[in-house]
Amino acid sequence: MLLLTLIQFDWNKLRPESIFGGQVLERTPAGLSIVYIIGVGVLLGFLVLTFYDNFNRPKFLYERDLPKEVKRRLTQTIANRSIRLWQFVFILLAFGVFGFQVYWTYFAEDSNEEFQALAYKDMRTRRTSAANLRGWMLDRTGALPASLAYYKLNSDGDIVRNFALEKEMAHLLGTERGTPGLERTLYKKAADPMPEAWEVLTKIKRKEEEQKDVKVTIDRDLQAYIASQLEGKKGAIVVLNPQTGDILAMYSNPSFNLAEAQNLEDYLKLEGNKRDKPLLNRATREFYVPGSTFKTFTMISAFRAGKQDSLFASYPGGFKPTPNSRPIVDATQKLGEDGSVAGACDGGCQEKNIQFAYQVSSNQYFSQLAIALGRERLRETALLVGINPVDTPEDALMQKFFPNVLNTSNPSIAGAIAPQQSTIVTGKDISLYDLGLQGMGQGYAGQMTPFQMAMIASIPANLEGKLMKPRIEFDQPPQMFSQVLSPQQAAQIRTIMSTVTEEPGGTGTVISAKLAGTGIRTGGKTGTAEKQALLYDEKTGKLKTEKRRRKNAQGKYEDYEVPLMYERTDSWFITIAPLERPQVAIAVVVEGGGYGARTAAPIAANVILKARELGILGDQYKPKVQPIKPTAAKPAKKKRP
Repeated sequence: MLLLTLIQFDWNKLRPESIFGGQVLERTPAGLSIVYIIGVGVLLGFLVLTFYDNFNRPKFLYERDLPKEVKRRLTQTIANRSIRLWQFVFILLAFGVFGFQVYWTYFAEDSNEEFQALAYKDMRTRRTSAANLRGWMLDRTGALPASLAYYKLNSDGDIVRNFALEKEMAHLLGTERGTPGLERTLYKKAADPMPEAWEVLTKIKRKEEEQKDVKVTIDRDLQAYIASQLEGKKGAIVVLNPQTGDILAMYSNPSFNLAEAQNLEDYLKLEGNKRDKPLLNRATREFYVPGSTFKTFTMISAFRAGKQDSLFASYPGGFKPTPNSRPIVDATQKLGEDGSVAGACDGGCQEKNIQFAYQVSSNQYFSQLAIALGRERLRETALLVGINPVDTPEDALMQKFFPNVLNTSNPSIAGAIAPQQSTIVTGKDISLYDLGLQGMGQGYAGQMTPFQMAMIASIPANLEGKLMKPRIEFDQPPQMFSQVLSPQQAAQIRTIMSTVTEEPGGTGTVISAKLAGTGIRTGGKTGTAEKQALLYDEKTGKLKTEKRRRKNAQGKYEDYEVPLMYERTDSWFITIAPLERPQVAIAVVVEGGGYGARTAAPIAANVILKARELGILGDQYKPKVQPIKPTAAKPAKKKRP
């Protein structure tokens, strides 16, 4: 009867959460954990005491006078010796198990690199982090309808996290499997989110850290618009506010939809797409040859060195840094395989100043200017603008992230969106020819990200000549990365940049044509850059290869495959607007887009027009809304009786 009563009894009534009205569901495992720890502690104490007692047990009378040889052979002594051995083994094992637990609980997070790298995959950590609802992610306007991340009820009545721009913001928001983005870092708790078992057991409710809404610098409408500008193209667009460092918009295409990266199988498919590389943020983590847009960097270096008044001639046969080197020619000239040069110089083959050379994009001028500046001057300027100057081409291949250039409230946010650091080579072993190529944006200057080029454009656009640290958190106070130019030098460079977009003969006059009638003045620089790229099959997406033969170590011929390459011409444009007080610094690159004036420059002009429409350029440039004239009400017809 008693057994039947025990079987029918509802043991759940004795659960702590039932006793306390269901306020703390974690009390049962917390209580059991404490009981387990106490029990194991008692067991360890018992083992230690009995281990000690075996050495100090009282001797029987007949044992006291026996010889040692006889005592060692007694059955009782042998048994005790065996017991002591096993007690010692059990004590070591117990301490080993608890030492293992203590290490992984308290020390691994700080000292074990493998644990740190894989911690984000721990489902317990994710459940703890997701236990509280995250705040909403608001765009720079702070308006709820313009939220980037928010909650809503699904068809089953569950609260689910939703994203307004799942594709357009995918690289910035990040996924749960790859590099963490803003979604996993803006709301990360600073303190340990998991309370101790005793705290759970003895307190009704632990005060949880408040998950506040976060306002970011991204403009939702502008972000959606720049994504539409790259539809069907590969490339990237970056839009910064040069006065504050705000990242107004940043997009890389091809992108992916966040829903496509939810499970492992789909994520691996995205990762395995080597042709399109949808997971790669081209804006911050892809290196490009910047072409003539890099002449802006060389011009900044010249102003810093006091060489902005330098005059250099262009030559019909090109410029030779040394008598035996290949000639460096302008874009309008063609260099033959035999070293012959055909075509006219950019702007004519005569002496040029820096303004005219920048306007017509003279390769010969900026090559000579870079050589005149020298390695140390270029190196000094590179450090100020966030470029890493290295000694050898091999050093340039050692790629690293550059989170310190960002203005964030904590390092995890900076690490999530950190750009790859761009590099140039300034070592003593590179030739004057190589130095000249860098000055015009080719050769060893070919490791620039669009993010870096937007930062370079933002320096003269800043009224005080500062490079502001790019920021993504709207409430983060602006910070300066470096003082690059004086306010007067910045104003002079803005004037020079305006000749490219506004004066006849400038390579970017398509901008002024598109902005005609708006009153917006701009400055900018076109760029056209050739780059060797891997060739993929358009239908299958597989890398194309060709077979070749070579001798192996045994002297026998063997076949091997090499990837096929082709020369891709990338289209570049950097621009600032409005010229009197720039509010946007834009970098656009389109892979395989051809001349900068043909593809990238019109896109940049469209972005400026959209920024004007959204009021980002200032109230004076907002389109005036035509008032709707009220129509006179027509008299109602009288109804017939």
